Amino acid sequence: MQTATIIGRGSAARKYDILTALGAFALSSHKHQQRLVLRLMTLITARYNWGRNEIAVGQREIARLWSVDERTVKREMAKLRAMGWLVVQRQGARGRVTQYGLDMDLILQTTQPCWNNVGPDFDLRMNGVPETSDVVPLPVKGSVPAPELSSGTEWTLAQGILHREDQGLYGSWLRALERVNRVGGRLTLRAPSRFHGAYVQTHLIGRVLSACQAVDAEISEVIITL
Repeated sequence: MQTATIIGRGSAARKYDILTALGAFALSSHKHQQRLVLRLMTLITARYNWGRNEIAVGQREIARLWSVDERTVKREMAKLRAMGWLVVQRQGARGRVTQYGLDMDLILQTTQPCWNNVGPDFDLRMNGVPETSDVVPLPVKGSVPAPELSSGTEWTLAQGILHREDQGLYGSWLRALERVNRVGGRLTLRAPSRFHGAYVQTHLIGRVLSACQAVDAEISEVIITL
């Protein structure tokens, strides 16, 4: 997702997505980090020029916005620079305020582990995956039938565990996976589409492997294929 300058069609939605990613990251962090990110989000909302990737505002004005003193502003801005999120583009001199930019690539990289906290749709969108008919909507909790366990294969039993853990996730992404074969500790599963397989491999493979190992400790690897 290219976000260095955000203008044109769809820009408003992308701005909200970035602020949502920052908010989700803040809420997953300790209280001091939460406050720092909240202050940055407020500064972005009030004074960031998305088209030019520019924040040009003095410490006194930031202090008033944040309801703090200028020493706190100096300290917090230094923290944001140390994180690499805030970059000095032009140092202030002779009455000119310092001009900052945001390293959006680094911000997205740092917040990425929290995208799925917002929801699978948000995670996919932020990863640049287009919304297509391949995306299965999450079913209503309780509407997904439990898998038939009579075959007794390791994958069938693992599906039973995954169903109990999260019916929505199971129904959307894991029910459609079919067992191909088992060679030693490697279990191969088939996905219904390339997109489906890529999503499971990227976001859910650890969960799948854990469920498989719960029923058969000799399984060391799960492969998703088409």
